[in-house]
Amino acid sequence: MRVFLNPGHAPDGNPDPGACGYGLRECDVAKNVADLVVGYLTAAGVEVVGNLQSDSLHEVVSASNRVDADVFISVHCNACNGSANGTEVWYFYGSGAGEKLSSCIQNQIVDALGTVDRGVKGAKPGVNGLYVLSNTDAVAVLVELAFIDHAGDAHLLRSQQDEFARAIARGVTDYEGEC
Repeated sequence: MRVFLNPGHAPDGNPDPGACGYGLRECDVAKNVADLVVGYLTAAGVEVVGNLQSDSLHEVVSASNRVDADVFISVHCNACNGSANGTEVWYFYGSGAGEKLSSCIQNQIVDALGTVDRGVKGAKPGVNGLYVLSNTDAVAVLVELAFIDHAGDAHLLRSQQDEFARAIARGVTDYEGEC
């Protein structure tokens, strides 16, 4: 299995750091977690064929498609004015494989970190579609680790990045083994 990772938002936050809260920037958390996932997947014998952070979504999906990735994982943090918390994983609506991969990753994160289970969600083009899910040839998911602007979730995003990464990697290997 060939995995391509995409830490969300622009490198070094320029021009778009993504969501921010409690002294954290989404671009930094996503990059740190994705970099850790690379190590865990590689140690588990999974081939990582990319780890690209870019503000150009076209560049990201083109790079994933060029290397013929089997699995595409975009890593993000959510935000909602401090009023929501938890983990959710998005997949391309109608993709059974995407839904399965989403469930594997969602279950691992919720079990390992105790985040609120917001479920797996299908993104429909024209309704709530997400560009990277709609334009990537691989089985694609977008992981919203937790809410960066919620005090409890922000604490986890600051102090448990390694656990988030381990959970994502376990979700991938679960998927490979048909979780």
